[in-house]
Amino acid sequence: MAASTSAQDNLYREAAATYGAAMERVARAYEADPESRRDLLQDIHIGLWRSLEGFNGLCSLRTWVYRVAHNVAVSHVSRERRHRSQVLVGLEEIELLPDAKEGEGASQRRDTLARLLGLIQALKPPDRQVMFAYLEGMDAAEIGEITGLSAVNVATKVHRIKRVLARRFEEGERDGK
Repeated sequence: MAASTSAQDNLYREAAATYGAAMERVARAYEADPESRRDLLQDIHIGLWRSLEGFNGLCSLRTWVYRVAHNVAVSHVSRERRHRSQVLVGLEEIELLPDAKEGEGASQRRDTLARLLGLIQALKPPDRQVMFAYLEGMDAAEIGEITGLSAVNVATKVHRIKRVLARRFEEGERDGK
């Protein structure tokens, strides 16, 4: 083991410190179950550290981190689907139960956010990847760098997905969900 810290380790520390919260949000977006989410987040960190050996600076560190995080998460979802033939309900609903000390408005906001997150999690991984990057504030060009899609294609996907999500959200409101 080397006595000095490698450039890869230093770059990982920088990326983890700067984008750690974003990696947690990616894991939450792809995995509803808290235990599996922790495993996914660990896999993202490992994948990021491994990938930094090949980081050549052709894109920003932010783009690289998101690309690795989303790719690891997509692989995780695909692997989990193969292992599970039934739809699993995450324990997240328990976390989302209103606290008796909270007001009704906070409870409604949390319910609305949980419904939206559920709708996004139901999307196919490529569409989910685009939406969560969009919700992270990335523009179409940045999302394109992560996903390999053109910026125009990303913008079109975001528009279509937003329209579908809005319709499904409204349908759920009419159905009392």
